[in-house]
Amino acid sequence: MTQNTGAAASTSPRTPRQAPSSTGRLIGVDLARGLAVFGMYAAHVGPDPSEGGAVGFVMELSHGRASALFAFLAGFSIILITGRDAPKTGRVGRQAVAKVVIRALVLLAVGTGLTLTDTPVEVILAFYGLYFLLVLPLYRLGARPLAIIAGVGALALPQILYVVHHVLDADEPGGIWTWPADADGLVSLLFTGGYPALTWIPFVVAGMAVARLDLPATAVRLRLALTGAGLAVLGYGGSWLALRLVPGALAAVAESGWEDGGSAASAWWSDTWGYPSGDSPAELLVASPHSETTLSIVGNSGVAILVLVGCLAAVDAFPRLRRLARPVIAVGTMSLTAYVLHVVGIQVLGIEELPGSPLHVLLGFLVTVTVFATLWSRFFRRGPLERLLGKAAELARLVH
Repeated sequence: MTQNTGAAASTSPRTPRQAPSSTGRLIGVDLARGLAVFGMYAAHVGPDPSEGGAVGFVMELSHGRASALFAFLAGFSIILITGRDAPKTGRVGRQAVAKVVIRALVLLAVGTGLTLTDTPVEVILAFYGLYFLLVLPLYRLGARPLAIIAGVGALALPQILYVVHHVLDADEPGGIWTWPADADGLVSLLFTGGYPALTWIPFVVAGMAVARLDLPATAVRLRLALTGAGLAVLGYGGSWLALRLVPGALAAVAESGWEDGGSAASAWWSDTWGYPSGDSPAELLVASPHSETTLSIVGNSGVAILVLVGCLAAVDAFPRLRRLARPVIAVGTMSLTAYVLHVVGIQVLGIEELPGSPLHVLLGFLVTVTVFATLWSRFFRRGPLERLLGKAAELARLVH
């Protein structure tokens, strides 16, 4: 299980501190992305949620939902690059598209390279690179059509993925479709990997839709907060009801999934019950974060929207909070660097079981990345890998 990186999406310069919305970035977005980094760290190097208790509950909150938040913010970043108030056109527009393509290709390469190191992390960067390429044709659309596409995708794509999985189980392609053998090939990136594009694209498109809105407006934020809460209740609450009201659903889920220390009764919100095996259509009724179902996408999208709106509102309403949260915001501005650093740290420390590390290991990772990001941001506008990615994107200037 891996989060991120919307890590990948954090590549544009940091917003000036004096305005909630200025040169294309919102400070609240960086705060949300920083929280997503912390959630990703918790999911990978934190205690196992199945241990229960308050710590286990907090760890479980991060599983899947941090990665969904990253995907959501990745869509936000695509709109920032290609024009937030209005899509860029002409040569400037073509160069913006080229920047997104370059970033996507770099993420595909870096993600594949990290996967080939054979760490226990299911690296998400290559998946993010593909997401960028798949949603890029939509960058000219407004908030309403983007929201409709995200909604239709959430409703239809999980069912399509369920069918595709059965087809691939019977006859999975090989050759170029699964190359490279020790990393995520095209079939994995689209259908069978930990973050299949077919069911993660709705998060990205939803982020694009939200980025098109007038976010500084209080009325817009209020509507978004209500929408996020409604989606969370619909996703998780709908799963809770369906598992109990559909005859035989809960029993079928318990029988077809594989147990991981938790009860199938928790499948409406938690991964601790295990993961769907694809043996029963009843699995489409669960909303556990990595189940790739309609209800999980709806619930996780609601959480992502609530986190973003909460961060935007908090940094605007409480200037002192903005100062106190500056270290977390700094982490958010270099989430790609933070992601790669945590993969390297896991490799260097020889951590083999994810999750399952003692709490002090998680705290060590969090303190290290926060101190590094805070010190680095005092001298540079972007993180080290973000700077390199920005240099690569300068090739877009050659586009006419």
